[in-house]
Amino acid sequence: MITTEQLKEVQDRANKLHDYLQIDEKRMQLSEEEIRTQDPEFWNDAKTAESQMKKVKGLKKWIEGYDEVRKAVDELELAYDYVREEIVTEDELDSAYSVALQRVEDLEMRNMLSHEEDQMPAVLKIVAGAGGTEAQDWAEMLMRMYLRYCEKHNYKTTIQNLQEGEEAGIKTVTFNVEGDMAYGYLKSENGVHRLVRVSPYNAQGKRMTSFSSVFVVPLIDDTIDIEVNPAGLSWDTFRSSGAGGQNVNKVESGVRLHYKFKNPLTEQDDEIVIENTETRDQPKNRENALRLLRSQLYELELEKRRQAAAKVEAGKKKIEWGSQIRSYVMDDRRVKDHRTNYQTSNVNAVMDGDLDEFIKAYLMEFAE
Repeated sequence: MITTEQLKEVQDRANKLHDYLQIDEKRMQLSEEEIRTQDPEFWNDAKTAESQMKKVKGLKKWIEGYDEVRKAVDELELAYDYVREEIVTEDELDSAYSVALQRVEDLEMRNMLSHEEDQMPAVLKIVAGAGGTEAQDWAEMLMRMYLRYCEKHNYKTTIQNLQEGEEAGIKTVTFNVEGDMAYGYLKSENGVHRLVRVSPYNAQGKRMTSFSSVFVVPLIDDTIDIEVNPAGLSWDTFRSSGAGGQNVNKVESGVRLHYKFKNPLTEQDDEIVIENTETRDQPKNRENALRLLRSQLYELELEKRRQAAAKVEAGKKKIEWGSQIRSYVMDDRRVKDHRTNYQTSNVNAVMDGDLDEFIKAYLMEFAE
């Protein structure tokens, strides 16, 4: 049975969330924003209307999230009173406590994701490191892990480009992730992921180490203006490979975009290359590739801002884009995040998409 102190702690955290999130102000703002959508000429400008609807939806999310917290805490308080009158059991009280605590923790996590880009969908790319089949198999294992994570959180995934390995695994995959706070949560996965195991592809049964890189950027839409210089663009087309029926190898529907530009981080000339084979429609693949390009350029601007902020906050831990962030040691049954030192022995659960505790530890340490 929970204690009075546990009850008081949940109540205090819920009250603080009400103040942090300025729920009363958000309710008033929502009413004002919804009035704007009732203008008869509201949809005349589709881009402005879409931006307004996103604002309304965002406000509703915060208000509904807090209302769920308040309801769960109210039910916990009631259960705490009723258990003394034997109207509810101690097990029912403990269950109400677990629900209320989970609601509070979930909203506290959302509160850490306050930047505009945190609300956006994400583009997740996995690239196998050096090491042939072993590394490519590891890249495919990571792909499955993230797809399972997305499935658990009701995120929609769409594969944009997939290149399979010669014998097994994949060389690279890029897929979009759409859902509530997708980028905000998945941004913690940026970096190099290290696998240590006895390789099934090694005849001597030796322990091997493999690496794969994971890149996550926010997937932007037309409501965000990102300048793309047409003079820096060039295109190649090619025949897609893999599943897709007889048409797939006969029509050059795959596109490869090259974009030459001055990198805002290095101030040096740079190039971004994006391949898209999502559909059999070449114009559609071009459109998707341009959207991915704009997303990468947006992420570069965000990283420039983050680096500028890091110079001001000199005492804060630095998070390198390409640093080794996590090790998966299969024989020792250990997965450890090197940034937060959070680790677990439940390797199977992690590989099945159970990443919530890793993400929570990251946000607790690094979120602003």
